[in-house]
Amino acid sequence: MQLKKGERALLAYFPTSNDARKAAEELKRAGIEEVQVDRISRFGVNNDAEINNPIAGRAETITGLTLYSAGTDSMIDDDTRVLKAADPSVSGIGDHNYGVAGGTAFMVTAVTTDDLFNSAKAIIKDSGGKM
Repeated sequence: MQLKKGERALLAYFPTSNDARKAAEELKRAGIEEVQVDRISRFGVNNDAEINNPIAGRAETITGLTLYSAGTDSMIDDDTRVLKAADPSVSGIGDHNYGVAGGTAFMVTAVTTDDLFNSAKAIIKDSGGKM
């Protein structure tokens, strides 16, 4: 994406998806239209709601729930899924927040104008985000 003259990009990181969504909504209320919330993972993200829904009894793999890596047929690519399942973040045995990018796995991206940039920064800070 090419920013136009007078536009600025803002990247902010949050510890929870709720904080990130709250900040995104506040940014939109402040008049910033281009706002996006993403989850950061070193394994890539493919969050398939049909497969990765434990409440509906559709948790096909533990890696799909913990690493957001499901979405593929359980009979395909077994070696990759086995290696991912060996990761400490899947088993729960390991360092606290292991594999989480600085404890802030949710990113809010916004494109704003120069005149709204400082108020956008204040919204991020007030919402608990880091820039």
